[in-house]
Amino acid sequence: MITPTLDLERDLAARGYDLIAGFDEVGRGALAGPVMVGCAVIRAKDLAHLAVPDGVADSKLLTEHRREAIHDELTDWAAAWAVGAASNAEIDEWGITHALGIAALRALAEAERKLGVGDSGVRVGAILDGPSDYITKALNTFDAPDVPVPADVTTKVKGDRSCATVATAAVIAKVTRDRLMTALADDPRYAVYEWAHNKGYGTEAHRAAIAEHGPSDLHRLSWKLV
Repeated sequence: MITPTLDLERDLAARGYDLIAGFDEVGRGALAGPVMVGCAVIRAKDLAHLAVPDGVADSKLLTEHRREAIHDELTDWAAAWAVGAASNAEIDEWGITHALGIAALRALAEAERKLGVGDSGVRVGAILDGPSDYITKALNTFDAPDVPVPADVTTKVKGDRSCATVATAAVIAKVTRDRLMTALADDPRYAVYEWAHNKGYGTEAHRAAIAEHGPSDLHRLSWKLV
């Protein structure tokens, strides 16, 4: 298993960024529920003594049990963290790319407010997993939240495997969304879809339940559900 490092985070710090925020998404391919983007922020001044948390890795390479086990350690490790969401209705209205951008901006705004960031000359550098910067594209759009300090975004393919802040954001987002979908599965309105097992993704059993019972109010109706 590849161990994430803080190399790119240190590079951004050397370029003058005061805060470095790692971002990763979860739920992009699901048929139901929100898409979520995790944000984990560290301070550049802390990098001299900050170590990569033990066991952190791409959330997809960790078992559910392992993700749950390290979740609290990761939230404590970050200077601030947040998970932004865009609902299934917003995904249907905006499309998945814009929904991801809005979810990321919601996470960034929350994390910055936790740190008390204002218009004080603070520079924020971001690392976004993947090849496409959907965060900057969503900034200043009609739907975007007010972000105290917009981030300068660097994209990194497989950043969830190589960058500690991104891997941390990925695990936090995955645990957050999995907990939500498991809780929703206990609601009698959604029990037939077995979200506790499939977390809203398009398993054979989930698609069969949609075919038999129809979609719920939490399904993405613009998607091919069956």
